Amino acid sequence: MKPIKKIKIVVAGPFAAGKTQFINTVSEIKTVKTERRTQAVGERSVKDYTTVAMDFGKIRIDDEHELYLFGTPGQSRFDFMWEILGEGALGIIILVDSTDPSTFHEARKIINFFQSRFPVPMVVGANKQDLPNAWSPEDVRIALDIDEEEGIPVIPVSAIDKESVKSALLTLLNLIKEELLR
Repeated sequence: MKPIKKIKIVVAGPFAAGKTQFINTVSEIKTVKTERRTQAVGERSVKDYTTVAMDFGKIRIDDEHELYLFGTPGQSRFDFMWEILGEGALGIIILVDSTDPSTFHEARKIINFFQSRFPVPMVVGANKQDLPNAWSPEDVRIALDIDEEEGIPVIPVSAIDKESVKSALLTLLNLIKEELLR
């Protein structure tokens, strides 16, 4: 029997971008969460709980491969966890709340952080595409100043929809496969 190959994926992005939901939607195990009651005044008005260390989920792809999904905290005060969780990652998904352009600057800083430290394939998920006021992936790409040469696809995502989450993961896995074949 062949050993299982573990593929580590990091799911990062600003506060309230949908990272925990993304992992919950697709994980085959009960998601391991490190949530605490939101303390910061501006954050409490957005949601009651926030990730303080990481989320963890797992998906069995086939008889030989498992995806390990590690969700980061969104606030920059927890950026030490970004460094820890990024170690050994084969790919990164940056989730962006496409209904909240005030978070785009923070999303760009997170993209820059991971690009500078972990040169692995990356996909930006323009999350909350199921909501009427969501910016299109193309508009999100422009707002985040992601040019074609960066090779980072910006794709539509709805973190509450399993097929949407799977599509985002497949997009990233295809980029990882291309990278490994070079």
